[in-house]
Amino acid sequence: MDKVPLTIKGFAALEDELKHRQQVERPRIIQAIAEARALGDLSENAEYHAAKEAQSLNEGRILELESLISRAEVIDIAKLSGDRIKFGATVKLVDEDTEEEKTYQIVGEPEADVRSGRVSVASPIARALMGKTIGDTVEVSTPGGGKSYEVVGVRFGA
Repeated sequence: MDKVPLTIKGFAALEDELKHRQQVERPRIIQAIAEARALGDLSENAEYHAAKEAQSLNEGRILELESLISRAEVIDIAKLSGDRIKFGATVKLVDEDTEEEKTYQIVGEPEADVRSGRVSVASPIARALMGKTIGDTVEVSTPGGGKSYEVVGVRFGA
């Protein structure tokens, strides 16, 4: 089983979601199934089938979270330093075509969220950035074509 790199914050978020799904969602769904069962004929009971489907999805996510947590390699990015880009780095880039600045933090796959500036360590942009330093230029293949960025900042910590 492969280790899953995660920040401390990302690991805590997975644990919180697991706890919520086990202690809040699971009992709520069980109650919904019991109430739907009390309505009678299960073959044409939409509430029952919806609750069973919700139970299936919730239990599947619980198994996925338990697997991720058991394989997690928690990395304290506050203890990282250096000028080379690696996991946990927050990188400031300038698009060489538009001069637009972008900032990304390289995080574990389960905690990635591009809209909030967190990209997966397995993403094309993160793979292109690994090992680079300030002043380097990186070429990234995107669905919209190739992009060229200059690294203008690298920092570690929160």
